[in-house]
Amino acid sequence: MKKPSVLLVDDEHEFVTTLAERLSLRGIAVRTAVSGEEALRMIEAEQPRAVVLDVRMPDISGLVVLQQIKARYPRVRVLLLSAHCSTRDGIEGMRLGAVDYLVKPVNIDALVLKLGNM
Repeated sequence: MKKPSVLLVDDEHEFVTTLAERLSLRGIAVRTAVSGEEALRMIEAEQPRAVVLDVRMPDISGLVVLQQIKARYPRVRVLLLSAHCSTRDGIEGMRLGAVDYLVKPVNIDALVLKLGNM
């Protein structure tokens, strides 16, 4: 199985750094961004195979970032992640093109499995 390249996007610096380390230890190529704007710039420079995107961020909502990603790079797979379990956000994210919606704290093995299937 080819390991996907993943962009992790979350405004919680410690969380995104820890998650990146855990995924890297499992052989997944990871880059991180701590804002929606930073993520969009990084995706423009180099499209990842998948994006793990926090729904609630202070600069731009994850749902807005998702819309922009899917409009510009429809082949990039986006998996939403949130500590604030909202069915409405999950449904809206799926409608906008997200492949799944996970709740923090994320089970690392479940995340690795989902990324491996992308």
